[in-house]
Amino acid sequence: MRSAQRPAVLLAMGPGIAERLFADRHRDRLTTLARSDPRLIAHDLAAPTPAVAAALAEADVLFTCWGATPLTPKVLERAPRLRAVVHAAGSVKHHITDACWERGIAVTSAAAANALPVAEYTLAAILLAGKYVLRSAQRYEELRAGYDWRRELDSAGNYRRTVGIVGASRIGRRVLELLRPFDLQVLLHDPYVTAADAAALGVVPTGLDELCGRSDIVTIHAPQLPATHHLLDARRLALLPDGATLINTARGSLIDEQALLAELVSGRLHAVLDVTDPEVPPADSPLYTLPNVLLTPHIAGSLGNELHRLTDRALDELERFAAGLPFADPVHPGTLNHSA
Repeated sequence: MRSAQRPAVLLAMGPGIAERLFADRHRDRLTTLARSDPRLIAHDLAAPTPAVAAALAEADVLFTCWGATPLTPKVLERAPRLRAVVHAAGSVKHHITDACWERGIAVTSAAAANALPVAEYTLAAILLAGKYVLRSAQRYEELRAGYDWRRELDSAGNYRRTVGIVGASRIGRRVLELLRPFDLQVLLHDPYVTAADAAALGVVPTGLDELCGRSDIVTIHAPQLPATHHLLDARRLALLPDGATLINTARGSLIDEQALLAELVSGRLHAVLDVTDPEVPPADSPLYTLPNVLLTPHIAGSLGNELHRLTDRALDELERFAAGLPFADPVHPGTLNHSA
């Protein structure tokens, strides 16, 4: 990729996203890197306004984020100069189509940056689960009095507890890195990771059934694919030891939620769920009130000031493109079949 001048860049994302993504310093940097108007936001490339249509016809780069229009052949016909897509978020599956690869359009995403807060959330959940924080807080609220906590929490603690990681994705690998300072035994299940890869990661490669049977805490970081639908079904959930904690920050469909609900209602398992299936549980779902469940509204990924990390990473890639350099973190079409 060689560029004799600053590229023409068009921002393409859902309404309200750019305002959260860009601080003044980001707009200033974008103005330095690109020769186009950083204030123009394309919300619908399939039915563009005259101003967006004109910008799309001249665009060398689309700077995308959540809510971007799928880049169908019809949309790409309006963008004859387009050479790259810089995605300031994680997965590109919702808007990058086969037509992009057929055109030879280069694609990069900020998935590595978005993995960081998810891994941090997971680390916190693992350590709090090991200390029985949720259940002891519930008991404290229930009793509202002094109690022999040492006796009741005699099996708590994070010394040599076994943690099972399902999926050596970007997030899964970052979780592995964050867990290294702690006295934990870490198991990993990922069908694409060899024994040598696992050794390099410092973990024990384990079949999924065995991982479920041995882990005090299981955390899921696999992609949503047909092959991973209900990856943890009733049979595998039953393999988890009594009192185990299941953490899900990936996608709700990876767990058979009805089977999980049965385990949670019985009190046998605990869960930290940042995603569910459906994404917002019905108003009468027991997940909202079960004392052994910590339910959060899909907040593990980038939000608030963490969005600026995504913008910084995407602008770094745009700067490389403008300098005629390859992307530091390109998306390869061959990896999309087994990634998020």
